Amino acid sequence: MKKILVFTFLVLAITFAKAQTSATADEENSKKAAEWVASLNLGDVQKEARVKEVVATHLTTIRNWHNAHPASTVPAGINPVTGNKLSDLDREIIADSAMPTTVHTALMDGLKKDLTPEQVEAILDKYTIGKVAFTMNGYKSIVPDLTADEEAKILGFLKQAREQAVGYKNMKQISAIFEIYKTKSEQFLNSNGRNWRTMYSDYTKKIKAEKEKKAKEGNRE
Repeated sequence: MKKILVFTFLVLAITFAKAQTSATADEENSKKAAEWVASLNLGDVQKEARVKEVVATHLTTIRNWHNAHPASTVPAGINPVTGNKLSDLDREIIADSAMPTTVHTALMDGLKKDLTPEQVEAILDKYTIGKVAFTMNGYKSIVPDLTADEEAKILGFLKQAREQAVGYKNMKQISAIFEIYKTKSEQFLNSNGRNWRTMYSDYTKKIKAEKEKKAKEGNRE
């Protein structure tokens, strides 16, 4: 009887701890959603409340799916393209990518109902910590003579990455999704008569030389 009581107590304690953790995470998602929506300065309390609910619901849904489908639910194997063994991150992404498409649809439809296209993009940028602009600026630095057509094509890839990335929970996953589209961008540049490897090498050498020059100048002062 004593063992049964101890076991029951442990089960209740674990259940209570999980409930507290979930409630705390819900509060954090609600706070994050409120901050993102407030940055839009919508000036409409009801609209703000609706958008906040859409964002918070999405954040919570993504978290719950991720937690319920860990990497261990995906069998170990190889990447059929590279032949490399699947990493834990690979398996996490595979597990999370199986989430019903209705989750993404609910987010996008909910945002578009109350926001302009530019405001929708602003929310997606918050979720992905501005990776579209940051990465685009990187390409412009590496390829200073980037044409308008090339920029538009790459920007399109990065926006695809951003919208897909909002279906994942953490920044490692989000960055991995962006890597897919960065590879597509670099392949596009190669097919457009560029040599990405050479351009990137030249850029890194330039940055290194500039740092060394500043260091020498600093030592002389």
